[in-house]
Amino acid sequence: MFKGSITALITPFKDGMVDEKAYQDLIAWQIAEGSHGVVPCGTTGESPTLSHEEHRRVVELCVEVAKGKVPVIAGTGSNSTDEAIALTRHARVAGADAALVVAPYYNKPTQEGLYRHFEAIARAVELPIVVYNIPGRSVVDISVDTMARLAKIPNIVGVKDATGDLVRPLRTRLAVGPEFCQLCGDDGTAVAFLAQGGVGCISVASNVAPRLCAQMQDAWEQNDLATCFFIRDALTPLCDALFCETSPGPVKYAAHLMGKCRPELRLPLVEIADSSKRRVEDALHRLELI
Repeated sequence: MFKGSITALITPFKDGMVDEKAYQDLIAWQIAEGSHGVVPCGTTGESPTLSHEEHRRVVELCVEVAKGKVPVIAGTGSNSTDEAIALTRHARVAGADAALVVAPYYNKPTQEGLYRHFEAIARAVELPIVVYNIPGRSVVDISVDTMARLAKIPNIVGVKDATGDLVRPLRTRLAVGPEFCQLCGDDGTAVAFLAQGGVGCISVASNVAPRLCAQMQDAWEQNDLATCFFIRDALTPLCDALFCETSPGPVKYAAHLMGKCRPELRLPLVEIADSSKRRVEDALHRLELI
């Protein structure tokens, strides 16, 4: 259903407000560069600091540009099940193609609680759901057994796996089957994830290197491994630089250097250090992105 290089979009800010023009220009550029999909209001989009009104507006702005050109997988997760349902309902009305729903953070639910959370959202809204498993931010890990249970719900169609465990996609494929859409959540392991049963990556790096990220995924699908591995190696210093501090600080600075937006973040995130700026700038120069 979803595959290839799917960009976890940054949310540009200008003087504390969402920079709507910069945001829509970024999405149009993503599409022109070959990205296979976009994700508004994910972690990279600083969704935890968006008001509900801003969240809804950002999804609408994205759909306005991307609908009918590439899939829009709207971030609609929350640690409150009711809130996640409300955001997912809005995404459906706005015209998103699917919802990306993160595991409930802070609450630390059991596996049964995780199952019931996603089940309630899927039952409440007729929209394809991609489960987002990121233990590093949510503290809880959705087990393979729980994922297999969730996959039996018709509109839970896949997972964004940011566990960093490269055995996980293989075990999930064996437990659930090849039709379940497994998307990598870590740029550094995007190609290795494909080899273990994945079909794409929800990428931070593609905010600034969309063409290369898309070409890498296309090369894998075409069995052009030499090209795929060449691009992987070329992208690795960039991927490392973009995670030298908490994301999306480095990638927003990179986008700023490329003239795409201001480097502005919302507290509690702050401007990256000068040493990190130099590292990001060097990585962009290597790829001739600036």
